[in-house]
Amino acid sequence: MKILIVSDTHRRDENLKLVIEENIPMDMLIHLGDAEGSDCYIPEWVNPECRMEMVLGNNDFFSKLDREREIEIRGHRIFITHGHYYGVSMGPEGLADEARSRGCDIAMYGHTHKPFLGKIDGVTVLNPGSLSYPRQEGRRPSYMIMMVDEEGRIDYWQKFLH
Repeated sequence: MKILIVSDTHRRDENLKLVIEENIPMDMLIHLGDAEGSDCYIPEWVNPECRMEMVLGNNDFFSKLDREREIEIRGHRIFITHGHYYGVSMGPEGLADEARSRGCDIAMYGHTHKPFLGKIDGVTVLNPGSLSYPRQEGRRPSYMIMMVDEEGRIDYWQKFLH
């Protein structure tokens, strides 16, 4: 199962369209917030059988997306949120605690525009970074690919543009 994970595209969709094109076909696209209205169009850019999971970011003022979601993928419970309600700008530990309290073994967030992948008290925590306004050293637009095999084993790839 191939999953594209993105965040913080802020309606600058050129890079998102490019990344989608390069990764079609995919089984799922997870957008972790701040699409700023593009969430209405993203389903048109992916292959028809692609499952969409999107959450509300702090700049998604007129969106009807959920603030956070819990999803299941091949035996894994995944907590997805933009992260601003969990203090991720100060670190992902609070988000990991929340995910663990919900029985999730993976937590995904955006908001900081900085890629992150780590394990905190047994919870895999990841942030794909931003495809539009990266803030990490080198400021390269980033996203993640998550591959899940039939047995539920997961591999993650942090990807950068340019």
